[in-house]
Amino acid sequence: MMEDPARFVRRKTVMVAIAALVILCLGWTTGCSADRRASPDRGGTMTSSNSSSVTASSANPTLSAGSGSPTPSPGSASNRSGGVAPPPAGAAFDYQLGGPYAPPNGVRVVSRDRTAPPAAGLYNICYVNAFQAQPDALDWWRSNHPDLLLHRDGRRVIMDANWNEALLDTSTAARRAALATIVDAWIDGCAASRFQAVEPDNLDSFERSDGLLTAADNAAFAQLITRRAHADGLAVGQKNTTELLGQRASIGFDFAVTEECGAYDECAGFASAYDGRVYDIEYSDSGLAKACAGWRGRISIVRRDQDVSPAGEDGYKYGTC
Repeated sequence: MMEDPARFVRRKTVMVAIAALVILCLGWTTGCSADRRASPDRGGTMTSSNSSSVTASSANPTLSAGSGSPTPSPGSASNRSGGVAPPPAGAAFDYQLGGPYAPPNGVRVVSRDRTAPPAAGLYNICYVNAFQAQPDALDWWRSNHPDLLLHRDGRRVIMDANWNEALLDTSTAARRAALATIVDAWIDGCAASRFQAVEPDNLDSFERSDGLLTAADNAAFAQLITRRAHADGLAVGQKNTTELLGQRASIGFDFAVTEECGAYDECAGFASAYDGRVYDIEYSDSGLAKACAGWRGRISIVRRDQDVSPAGEDGYKYGTC
């Protein structure tokens, strides 16, 4: 959900002559992002972007879209312990998709873009835009995987008008499997960076698909990438989408990240479904007041500015109940 992004560019360049040594000694390096911000799934909030152009090669399945860095195999991250640990219920939470910064005192759970480093000593959720293509990644998708973009009559790409993002095509098992090879690589990157969980965004893209996708299509794709995340030792958060609360167990969701559940009167369903493991972002003072009045102490609630700006930037807002 959120608005027109302001992108944060994060690159690590490695000379060709020493690339093999760097990969051998240090594992893998994080490249530029195809992801950025909180989702436009409410159509009214804005977010900052922290990504640059996509340069990944479609010929190499070990490269993730938006990154020129090798991706580790599933399960290679050192945070695996034979299971997944969801974030602590009721913990103070911060939403840092616009760029990382030192979390406010008392914060125990942080969500950051997959290209950002986790916050030391905290529970970290890795943001991945799993169901739509970033605007600056669209050329990459058109060049390498045009068949994985959702089209009307094989011609017009279906767009999320609020974000100028192309929808990815989850309508068939074959396309879901092909998409999973790309998104799974991003998830592997989250695990290798030592995040503890992943937040796949735009789960509700079927609502913007002109009837070409169904909730069942996206649920099936969510199940695929959730299996990969669990194999990597990562918990998985359901992003908004009350329509899929009844399928949370079959999909494999472990907690929820909600945007404006107070403002939209949706907190009750999520709180009940996830036994309080709900991490809600409100983008208005009125939404914060409403969420706090009904749900203080029962779910985690944070007030953020619509651009999810880093601390110290113009417009930055952070508050709790």
